[in-house]
Amino acid sequence: MSKQALAKFTHDVRLSLSKHAPEILMGMGITGMITTTVLAVKATPKALMLIDDKKNELETDSLTPIETVKATWKCYVPAAITGATSIACLIGSASVSARRHAALATAYKLSETAFSEYKEKVVETIGEKKERTVRDKVAEKQVKENPVSHTEVFVTGKGQTLFYDPLSARYFYNDLEKINRAVNNLNKAIITDPFDAGVSLNDFYSEIGLSPTMTGDSLGWKCKHLIEIHPSAQMAEEGTEYEGRPCIVLSFDYPPEYNLL
Repeated sequence: MSKQALAKFTHDVRLSLSKHAPEILMGMGITGMITTTVLAVKATPKALMLIDDKKNELETDSLTPIETVKATWKCYVPAAITGATSIACLIGSASVSARRHAALATAYKLSETAFSEYKEKVVETIGEKKERTVRDKVAEKQVKENPVSHTEVFVTGKGQTLFYDPLSARYFYNDLEKINRAVNNLNKAIITDPFDAGVSLNDFYSEIGLSPTMTGDSLGWKCKHLIEIHPSAQMAEEGTEYEGRPCIVLSFDYPPEYNLL
């Protein structure tokens, strides 16, 4: 293997270890805790023998706690070392995850701020009507790139109009009036909450009959920006059973914020 290939291999291994550090540390911690338990169990018979020897030596039927520790502590040194290392791995995993979470939240906040400023300037430059036309074009592109024939359509039991949610990439049946009613209910909850805890994206999904997503509890709205949907009417994919059927793409005037709750 050439030096260049070896250097690339070393770099790739280091990068992979860094990328998966939380999972690796967590796995080592769990494995270490299991090993600690096994070592402690194996050390117990020897420790009991040492206790009996110490009792015979001192000619007594029982030992004090201090005498018991002095007689047996060496048996449990391997288990103690493994346990301490395991705890360190678990703490390290949590620490790395926390730092990455904080970095992700910061990056999302910067992106959100940039989007908000960009949107304001777009509206200021070309006008609100043309800005909405641009957003409709984006919605049209989203439907074309995520055709309904390639995915499942969720039945919510709340209507027969076809909708598309770009945030979760899901098609579903619903009714625009009922969705607006759900938005009003959630906005009322936001406004009347004395603690300004806000509502999550999963709260919105629950109101419109969709199942929660993995990230839905970390995204949401507060009083600063209430929920305002922008329904964009598009046509479903051609050449399928949905051809000619209207499809409403749901977007938000203010996207849900990250790390809200």
